[in-house]
Amino acid sequence: MFQRASLIAFAVLCGTSPLLAENVQMPLRKAGLWELTTQITGMPNTTAPPVIIQQCTDENVDRQLNKMSSDMVKCSKQEMTKSGDSYIGDNVCAIGDTTVTSHVETTGDFNSAYSVKTVAKSSDPKVPPEMVTTIQAKWLGACKADQKPGDILMPNGIKMNVTDMQKMKAMQPK
Repeated sequence: MFQRASLIAFAVLCGTSPLLAENVQMPLRKAGLWELTTQITGMPNTTAPPVIIQQCTDENVDRQLNKMSSDMVKCSKQEMTKSGDSYIGDNVCAIGDTTVTSHVETTGDFNSAYSVKTVAKSSDPKVPPEMVTTIQAKWLGACKADQKPGDILMPNGIKMNVTDMQKMKAMQPK
C-alpha cells in the first residue's frame, strides 16, 4: 500500500514540474496559481476519482520541484524530444528497489494549460504492472492573497508548502 501511495505521489510530483533530460528541457510554467487534475488508471479493484490540487508557483519553485523529482529517482535512461508544442520522454528509473519504465507525452504552452500522459510499467509484483496517469493543468491567475510560491492546496483542504518541506528535510539528522 505504501509503494502504491509513493507511486501516486511521484506521478503527481512529476506532473507539477517540468521534466528534464540532457538533450531537451521543457519550459517553466507561468508564475501564479495552477489547478492540476490527476487521474490514475490501472490499479486493480479501485475506481479512483480524479485528484484535484491547486499550486501557487513561480520560477524558483518549479526549479526546486524539478530538483526534488530528480533527487527521488535514479534514471539509467532519460530521453526527450520536442515536436511542435509536445514533449515526448522515455525513461527507465529506479525508485527504491523498483524499476519503472515510463513513456511521457506532455503538450501545452505552460502559460495557460498543459497536459501530461504517463504510461508507467513497474518491475515490482506488488504494484500494478502498468499504470496510466493523466494530468490536466490550467492556469487560474495570480496566487491568492494568503498563498506564497510553493503552496499546494490538497483536495482535503490541507495546505502544504514544498519549499518548507525541503527546509525541514535539510534539518533532519543524516
